[in-house]
Amino acid sequence: MTTTENPSNETYDLVDYANDPERVGEISMWNPDVSSLIHAVEDNCDAIFTWGYNKGERKPLDKLYEKAKTSQWNGQTDLDWSIEVDPDALASAGTRDPMEVSYFADNPESPLRKFSEKEWHQLGVESMNWSLSQFMHGEQGALLCTAKIVESVPWIDAKYYAATQVVDEARHVEVFAQYLDSKLGGIGYPVNHHLGLLLDDILNDSRWDITYLGMQIMVEGLALAAFGFMHQTTEEPLLKKLLRYVMSDEARHVAFGVLSLKEVYEDMTQAELRERQEFAFEAALRMRDRFMRQEVWHRMGVDTEEMVKFQLAMPDELRVFQRMLFSKIVPNCKKLGLLDAGDGWLRDRFTDIGVIQFEDWVDTSEEFLELDEVAKDREAQEAN
Repeated sequence: MTTTENPSNETYDLVDYANDPERVGEISMWNPDVSSLIHAVEDNCDAIFTWGYNKGERKPLDKLYEKAKTSQWNGQTDLDWSIEVDPDALASAGTRDPMEVSYFADNPESPLRKFSEKEWHQLGVESMNWSLSQFMHGEQGALLCTAKIVESVPWIDAKYYAATQVVDEARHVEVFAQYLDSKLGGIGYPVNHHLGLLLDDILNDSRWDITYLGMQIMVEGLALAAFGFMHQTTEEPLLKKLLRYVMSDEARHVAFGVLSLKEVYEDMTQAELRERQEFAFEAALRMRDRFMRQEVWHRMGVDTEEMVKFQLAMPDELRVFQRMLFSKIVPNCKKLGLLDAGDGWLRDRFTDIGVIQFEDWVDTSEEFLELDEVAKDREAQEAN
């Protein structure tokens, strides 16, 4: 990954980006490739065997592994696929924050100001399909990255747990694909350009801890927050339960990253940690940029560059959704020591983009047991 250059006098202010044609042009790129089924990425890692089979040497990882074994669920039998889903009824959830929608509709500078009621409804439908498509693509990225972790991590406890996550990620791809195909009429969007680039970089890097950082902390951490937001806004029962169960798995996945990397980063030099800080921040920008829905604007016939520029210039008080996406990432980076390593470079960058306020929220290494929705449902069934 190309790290972002950061002279001491430069900040990453979202409004400044709106006046930077080069940056806006980069962010406004979309993925128009809807036909290619195969995408190859060079995986530059060594396959590492370990002949040390002493299970439980890393007790937190062993605890996570034991929990994963008892929290498996079956997407075909634990979800009720007979539930009828009205795609139009999902449109309101697809439009996200009502304050943001109002700003898009009422602002005279908005590229959407002339949208008809029919177009607003279509935007909701497209946005929901786009969101679920990106969730599915991200889950396949996690499937490949976790398989790489099984191959490359040198600890047996980590290999054991990562193997359970491979099963989890396959299940997630399966259920999102089935929901899109059977309830929403098919998979409507290719992988977002920015998400695709990030997944390629994570897989291409030869360092196994970068795979952890990029996928377990950044991609999975943001996904956990995004799933939570959609779970709160949708009333559709099948999707709601699907998201509850996926979130139950995702919390373990992020905890896996935190527990593993904390040990590794304690022994790194300041220069090595700075590389990880820069990687994390570049990943954060790409993850944030992907939620600008470039593919949706392109399909809706909206000038994508103008729409991205308009979104970047939104007032701070309307960026609730974008900032909440970092509610898992920032405290986990703090737990890993990345926020304040060296001269506190990552703290400054997260301050620049307005998300440092999440630093003291609970980190996921302590949260995964509370989010075990599968166990809660089984306990309720046994009680009845």
